[in-house]
Amino acid sequence: MFALLLLTCAAADGGSKLDLKPGWKAAGELKSEFATQAAAADERRVYAVSNGTVAVYDRATGKLLAKSEGEAKHLNSAFLKDGKVYCAHSNYPTRPEASEVRAYDPATNTLTVFHDFKNPPGSLVWNVHDGKRWWCCFAHYQADNAKTVLVRYGDGWKEEARWTFPAKVVADWDGMSASGGVWDGDTLLVSHHHFKVLYRLRLPKDGAELEFVEALACPFPGQGVAADPKTGGLVGIDRAARKVVFAAK
Repeated sequence: MFALLLLTCAAADGGSKLDLKPGWKAAGELKSEFATQAAAADERRVYAVSNGTVAVYDRATGKLLAKSEGEAKHLNSAFLKDGKVYCAHSNYPTRPEASEVRAYDPATNTLTVFHDFKNPPGSLVWNVHDGKRWWCCFAHYQADNAKTVLVRYGDGWKEEARWTFPAKVVADWDGMSASGGVWDGDTLLVSHHHFKVLYRLRLPKDGAELEFVEALACPFPGQGVAADPKTGGLVGIDRAARKVVFAAK
């Protein structure tokens, strides 16, 4: 990560200040030098994401199978859809902000631009699809981190709605933002930048602020998370240890 973020992590004094309920525990791991931003998995493969690369591993053996071709500056998150890995990508910390969804295709081993946001409302840090719509989180940091927003896009990438994050969650971010997110039923699980916590959030019936449901313990010290279709659990990373971490309840 960039120097600013590393300095912020170094200044962190332990972890989330919220009351954490039992959540997910580590159930396995896979070492990877590329496990610095996010991870995803399917039945046979594991995908570790760094700033510039999507690395593919054989799930059974841990063998490195491929590394993505195509330049990238700052990949974040990893979401599998129809056999492709969709990553958030930004030019952070450069201004003006530029954000894209980039797609990694294992069949061609290429990483290409899937969608380019014009005048994005921040730096894209994670994106997921619910079968009908894209949900994209655009981050802000330090004094501006309350401006972080979740945006829902419909057909033709037309913005349908946007929500800010609960004040108690923003206060727990340690100056950072929401680094990962995944749907869990009708609620979202949102990860921290460097604390082992998942925030369960719900769309409000009215208003433009997500509702806080609970804070859950997890084995991921922040960054991108994804659903694990093989186990029904989650997959994420431990960046300091350079490993993909599998988690179960």
